[in-house]
Amino acid sequence: MAEIIEFTGKVLTGPGSEQRGLWSVDGRLTFRRPAKAPDRSLAGWVLPGFVDAHCHIGLGVGGAVDAPTAEEQARTDLDAGTTLVRDAGSPADTRWLQDRRDVPVLIRAGRRVARTRRYLRGFAEEVEPEGLVEAVRKQAREGDGWVKLVGDWIDRDAGDLAPSFPAAVVRDAVQAAHDEGARVTAHCFAEETLDDVLDAGIDCVEHATGLLPRHLPRFVEQKVPIVPTLINIATFPDIAAQAAPKFPRYAAHMRSLWGRREERVLEAFEAGVRIYAGTDAGSVIRHGRIADEILALHAAGLPMASALDAACWSAREWLGADGLEEGARADVVVCREDPRKVPEAVHGLAHVVLGGRVIR
Repeated sequence: MAEIIEFTGKVLTGPGSEQRGLWSVDGRLTFRRPAKAPDRSLAGWVLPGFVDAHCHIGLGVGGAVDAPTAEEQARTDLDAGTTLVRDAGSPADTRWLQDRRDVPVLIRAGRRVARTRRYLRGFAEEVEPEGLVEAVRKQAREGDGWVKLVGDWIDRDAGDLAPSFPAAVVRDAVQAAHDEGARVTAHCFAEETLDDVLDAGIDCVEHATGLLPRHLPRFVEQKVPIVPTLINIATFPDIAAQAAPKFPRYAAHMRSLWGRREERVLEAFEAGVRIYAGTDAGSVIRHGRIADEILALHAAGLPMASALDAACWSAREWLGADGLEEGARADVVVCREDPRKVPEAVHGLAHVVLGGRVIR
């Protein structure tokens, strides 16, 4: 028999729209009152389940983790309200998690692709420029419509951040992914890298700490969103301190990027660049911190409704997932207070519902 859940509070169907009267019937949402009485009622402000648009399930500090650890990571994200994860590259094959009903919906990107010896050991498929196109084709076929490139990293010979691959090769690689039906996103810290990936026709940019005013019109015109991962960027001073004795130029650059992190995000938002919330969980950043990222976007200057939108309605639409609409899969979070007025309400959620099942 179908389980019926009634949501008795206000239903936030968009950043500025709300209504009352929502039910989950056998795992699907409806705004029409069922003929039968609900099996249970959940009170509070109802939002779509959160999206973590930059997350690494299956990744630990040393690379790939075992299946129990990957499952624990996924469950931790779900308990915090994340019901949809866009994987941003994992060294572990996590396809087995996609068959589970007790972990977030997972959109995989396969392994990220980096330059040989120019990234964290064990995290990526590492290739030289002549192998980039084929590596991207391979990962496009391995994932669920996304490929992740490491666009830049420290060049130890130069002593600073530098693009990982020549611009012309990046263009060919992005075109190869598009030919395979996949979108491409890129890790980009430095200023110059943004020019290269925009020229290449990139579909998304992670971090974008090198964003300059001259980049903004291109992001808007090309409809390229940014996933700032602000709680990860908060680690830049520690990275700089560790690197300073050997690479002082790199350390100074990282501190400079950190210093303008919030200003750059607000400038992008005000220019009309689409912003999405991602934690970069895995390795250094622990899982289950989507609320912290939402609040970090708000602290950077985004109105709280827009910070929520970065992890809710627009984020789900961007990834082709249902929101709060008739017949949608019942992936829902319930806050004790209106999070638009009380931002901290995104912490300590009253309820998390996944596919019509109450998780908490």
